[in-house]
Order: sequence, then C-alpha cells, then structure tokens
Amino acid sequence: MLMLCGQSNALWHYAAGKWPNKVGLLLGPSYYKRTPVRPWMPYVLDNDAFTLRENWSEVKWREMLGWARLQSHKPAWVLVPDVVGSKDGTLERWVRYEKEARACGWPLAFAVQDGMTTDDVPASADVVFIGGTDSFKWQTVETWAVSFPRVHVGRVNSIARVWQCDDLGVESVDGTGWFRDPTREDKLPALECWMAGVRNDKQIQLL
Repeated sequence: MLMLCGQSNALWHYAAGKWPNKVGLLLGPSYYKRTPVRPWMPYVLDNDAFTLRENWSEVKWREMLGWARLQSHKPAWVLVPDVVGSKDGTLERWVRYEKEARACGWPLAFAVQDGMTTDDVPASADVVFIGGTDSFKWQTVETWAVSFPRVHVGRVNSIARVWQCDDLGVESVDGTGWFRDPTREDKLPALECWMAGVRNDKQIQLL
C-alpha cells in the first residue's frame, strides 16, 4: 500500500528509496508546480475539489493535466473532478469530464460520496477514491475494499487507520497531517514503523 502526501522533501525521498512502493506524491492543481516529481517517486493527480470547494477551477485542473502529459514520468491515476458531499454533482462531473481525462491515457479515479453504493460507481472507473465525510468513509471502507480491485482512501491521518486500510488490501491512502508536529510518536515515527512492516500496538489506537 502507498501513503501519498503532497511532500517532496528529503525524508520522503529517502523513504521512497528505503521502502519501495510505500510512499508517493499526491499532486493537485494548486500546488503541483511546487512539488517536483522524480522517476523513483510514484505520484497521482488529485483535483483539489475537497481543498478548494466552491473556488475549484476547471482551468487550473486542465493546466495540471497538460503539465502531466509533458512529463516522462506518468501519474498512476487522475481523480476526475467531483463535488464534495454531492452524489448527483459528482456523477454529473464524471459524465462531463471522463472523456477529457481519459484522453490523457491514464487510469481514472472516481470519488464516492455520502449516500453512494457500489452500484453508483461508473463501470469505466479504474480506481475507487473514497471521499465523503469521515463517518461515511469509515462505515463503508470495507465494502469498497472487498468490491473493487483498486481502492484509494482519502484523509488518512492516524496510524490506526493506516493499518486498517493496509489490512483491507486497499491500494493507497493519502494524508496531510503526517508532517505536522512530525516528532510526535504517533506521527512520522509511527508511519516509519508501518513502512518497515513493524506493527507497534502501543501506537495503534483505533478512533
């Protein structure tokens, strides 16, 4: 399983070399230019719908796609624009943007939202990105994991949840909180244990 962060610092690159296929980059339209990609670092393309909400920019999303098409190192997948918290809005955006995103030649991720079931996932989606509220996400994560071969879980910021997703066999997760107060035992030290395959029960406390 990959932990994806919007970081490109020395520690993250060191981790990519020491623990291959454990860390990668999550790049969005608002910050991809500030986060250099390197051939040894897997990355995916977010759409910033969660971060920007009503300020989301179709133009900036398209600019990011254009940038990525020029890179020799290609993304593992791209998240098709969604509407946070809206089932109907997300499905409408999938219809609007799927063809354009598919033309880039990469796998497409579909963001599931509160109220969705497995029947709502488009048959053409390659990756299921679990978005929505935290309560929806953690109540349904197992259903998505057993129903689809490629699953990504958004906003995973506790080591307990990292292990939960890993145990369920999801492909990747992302989290922005690991580099906030990184010396805390439950932050980077705990994440490094996970990367090394060391399950420290003292660090794992399910919410």
